[in-house]
Amino acid sequence: MIKSMRIKLITIYFLLVFIAMSIVSVFIIQQFEQYHLESVSGNLIQIAGSIITTLQDTNWQHNKKDTQENIVFYEKMDIEIYVIDKDNNFTIISSTNIPYLNQNAMHILEPELILAAFNGDEREKDIISRSGETTSSKNIVFPLFDENNMIAGAVYLRKNLESIYKTLDQSKYILTRATLLALFITILLGYLIAKSITGPINDVTIKAEKMAKGDFDQIVEVKSNDEIGQLASMFNFLTARLKSSIQEVSSEKNKLDTIINYMADGLVAATETGEIIHTNPRALEILKLDEEAVHRKSFDEIFRELNPRLTLDYFKKESWSGSQIIDMGDGIKVRANYAPFTNETNTLAGIILLLQDVTEHEKLENMRKEFVANVSHELKTPLTTIKSYTETILDGTIEDKQLTQQFLNVIDSEVDRMTRLVRDLLQLSNLDFQQYKWNKKQVYIDDIIEKVLIKLELSAHNKQQILKYVKDCENIKINGDEDKIEQVISNIITNAIKYTNEEGQITIELLKEGDYAVISVEDNGIGIPAKDLSRVFERFYRVDKARSRELGGTGLGLSIAKQIIDSHEGTIKIVSGEGSGTKVTITLPVIEEMAESFVV
Repeated sequence: MIKSMRIKLITIYFLLVFIAMSIVSVFIIQQFEQYHLESVSGNLIQIAGSIITTLQDTNWQHNKKDTQENIVFYEKMDIEIYVIDKDNNFTIISSTNIPYLNQNAMHILEPELILAAFNGDEREKDIISRSGETTSSKNIVFPLFDENNMIAGAVYLRKNLESIYKTLDQSKYILTRATLLALFITILLGYLIAKSITGPINDVTIKAEKMAKGDFDQIVEVKSNDEIGQLASMFNFLTARLKSSIQEVSSEKNKLDTIINYMADGLVAATETGEIIHTNPRALEILKLDEEAVHRKSFDEIFRELNPRLTLDYFKKESWSGSQIIDMGDGIKVRANYAPFTNETNTLAGIILLLQDVTEHEKLENMRKEFVANVSHELKTPLTTIKSYTETILDGTIEDKQLTQQFLNVIDSEVDRMTRLVRDLLQLSNLDFQQYKWNKKQVYIDDIIEKVLIKLELSAHNKQQILKYVKDCENIKINGDEDKIEQVISNIITNAIKYTNEEGQITIELLKEGDYAVISVEDNGIGIPAKDLSRVFERFYRVDKARSRELGGTGLGLSIAKQIIDSHEGTIKIVSGEGSGTKVTITLPVIEEMAESFVV
């Protein structure tokens, strides 16, 4: 830190002196250059006036010899003088530069100056050569009149400025050396001053390094009331405040990092001309592009193919804010919400587009509609039956008591069916909204299975089915709601009994694999087609709807089972093939090691 501060102070001194010397040097050079150019210009004007007066007193157009003699007089003054005859095709009739006599002045001198003189104007032009390819010179031209006071020619004067610029270059060299000397002295003095200032800061630096390593119990001794002393006091105050605020700052930082790193929506920002200026990782993922590819394309090139209404032309015609749906293919739907942003003058600067993956939302909406339709259908069917049989009985046309009793039994059966449906729906609702109060405790899963088997033994016996129970250990303990776990196992085994033909076999196996209890129920029944396996846990979904209703199912059993198992941090999986039986596997975490296993 000390070296850094010293460098800063030295740099400040260095820059101040450097800037001051540079400004002074530039000012001196400019003024020197301006002075010399004005001096040359005044001298040329004076000489030109003398030449014009001399020539107009003679017949300069016809007496070229006298004219040349008058001009040669100025040759020793290092000035090029040209007398140009207008009526003789801009010919140089007299000059201090003998090789150019009788040549076309337009090819040698500055044409614009010559033409200006022939129009009656006096013109001046500086030609400054920085590259050295041409010669720096001052050019000045005056019109020349004949005895009729008509413009008959021009006097063109050119002065070489090389000597002036050589003097300027020497001046620059001298000023540069002076600047370097001043800078060297500045660096030396700056170092000494900076060293005297940074010394007392050493203690603060050492304490700060310890704080950087996590030791906040640092106190700096205040030795003076000047700026350094104030720094030490503020350092001590900062240490005290830092202790109380470090936890809050850390918490806020974690929140911000989480928001940035796990933002679920994609963000694309573009200028009003279509240049992409920002994209976040989620946007690149949704658009299936990399950052380099995005910045190679314009906004319209990216989104026109996805949705023609997501282009700048469309925004200009319609509105800069709104929402559109993008079909990304493979069933993926993305909602694009867009709005403009403005610059500091409150004028339109570009567009911000937020990409939200609404695929799951669309699926849930479709499932909701299907759920409502299924509930309506499941309620309508028994209600229609009840209504029909009730009306028939109320009409009084049935005198046979046995037939009336049969009708009432049908009505009772349909009411039971509706009761089961409403009960299952209520249970699903409680599980969905986490309103169900679990009665979790330590229970033995093998005891629950045996209890279910006792209850269902008669149902399997009626169909002449074999229930085979195998386990590899006793007393497998889990933390769960005994009634709900029993409901799940009962539902799975009941389904196996229902959808297995007579004289079939159902095998229930209990194993302990690591920290999990694994319960599998396997039958050799009718099985489930492969196309239906992914939907068996959906509500009201049935592989064979007619057979399910005939067997009294509501289509909600497996949905409830999955909710219960998920709430117990377990898994439930189904493997099946049409005509080859079904195997349901449930895993639940155990809470302690069990005794040595054995098979029953």
